Amino acid sequence: MSRRKPGTVTIVPNVQIIDIAEEGKGVGKADELVIFVDKAVPGDVVDVRLTKKKKNFAEAVIEQLHEKSDLRTDPFCAHFGTCGGCKWQHMGYESQLKFKQKNVEAALQRLGKIDTSHTEPILGSANDRYYRNKLEFTFSNKRWLEKTDVERDEDFDMNALGFHVPLRFDKILDIEHCYLQAEPSNSIRNAVRKYALENGLSFYDLRNHEGVLRNLIIRTSSTGEVMIAVVFAYPEQEQIDGLMNFLKAEFPQITSLLYIVNQKKNDTIFDQEVVVFAGRDHIFEEMDGIRFKIGVKSFYQTNSEQAFELYKITRDFAEFKGDELVYDLYTGAGTIANFVAKNVKQVVGVEYVPTAIEDAKFNSELNGIDNTIFYAGDMKDILTAEFIASHGKPDVVITDPPRAGMHADVVQRLLEMEAEKIVYVSCNAATQARDLELLKEKYDVARIKPVDMFPHTQHVENVVLLRLKS
Repeated sequence: MSRRKPGTVTIVPNVQIIDIAEEGKGVGKADELVIFVDKAVPGDVVDVRLTKKKKNFAEAVIEQLHEKSDLRTDPFCAHFGTCGGCKWQHMGYESQLKFKQKNVEAALQRLGKIDTSHTEPILGSANDRYYRNKLEFTFSNKRWLEKTDVERDEDFDMNALGFHVPLRFDKILDIEHCYLQAEPSNSIRNAVRKYALENGLSFYDLRNHEGVLRNLIIRTSSTGEVMIAVVFAYPEQEQIDGLMNFLKAEFPQITSLLYIVNQKKNDTIFDQEVVVFAGRDHIFEEMDGIRFKIGVKSFYQTNSEQAFELYKITRDFAEFKGDELVYDLYTGAGTIANFVAKNVKQVVGVEYVPTAIEDAKFNSELNGIDNTIFYAGDMKDILTAEFIASHGKPDVVITDPPRAGMHADVVQRLLEMEAEKIVYVSCNAATQARDLELLKEKYDVARIKPVDMFPHTQHVENVVLLRLKS
């Protein structure tokens, strides 16, 4: 099956790639061993080098490509292969969609024992580049060196502003051009890096927790507004003022210019004070005539255009008549709740994060929506019999939980509630399938439709309509 190189390196020759796994790696077999191969595409024939071996499977990288799959395409980004994003650039977009649909159906069948024969075709993203409205970049004085850098045998500028290299918390890939977010994102990031280097602002040391510049957050919106938040670690005020004034003068299109001083050992900013240097502390997004306030800490779907399509499908699956009471679980900033409010009698939104609920209430007021009500707290603790008796039994439940899916107690509450319909929006078909198997006790799966929010990645959303059994 394999041959060994010196140093116990195992090479497996002529592996035919036959599928794509849910985490995005190519799947091949050698005898009875299943091999997951990084950056391999179904149809490839490759020699692989094993990087990890267990009893029934192994992980590997391509050592030599003998036959290229017809599904292969040339990656468009110079950072492909090192950067942790856009891992499927080497496969055509139509093929990506086919495998995403297949993986959703496989997860529902295998883990939820769901009949997927009536699954509707996946909805692809109209734009497969520059589709994100938010990116966060990291400053580091420990730049990731490419092989070509090392071979040049020169002194390097070790400062970087970009993304974490996969599995390396302390190494940052310096990004020149990113295809995820439209201008002025690249121009701003490159200008900030240039300003910092020319003005001696130190880049953060992720191991020793020293340095001035820590993170750069860029948010854009379909309304044309731009938010910039610079996260400093140990700055002097004149260093902050210098960079902020530079950004204000160089990029007058910035509508929200903010900074944060974070001296914690982790990058989270939810407990940090946000200082408004210029403009507002928020920008506005708009969807279907509804305006949403977006702060630097706000949650909002990162693909705005495709989020609109996702929410239209959710509304379509619910088949509202106008007199329904709707519970919107994991409501976030109330995006779905406010989106469907005009189609129903009342929406009750529940979310764990209190600041998100404040955003949800504000968004209702901003749009003159008076038939929403929002609660912050743990879902399983809020959805009591008393709560349901007080607000009424819902006709429709919309649930859009995080990747971990719903807590078993929440699933149990849904079974007790017996809403006529549940629309389950998920970013993880595996945990969705687990929850659906529990809900099958009282519900039938009526419709299934995957939606691609993140082109060139293995991630996919899935919308399922459940109907109460008669």
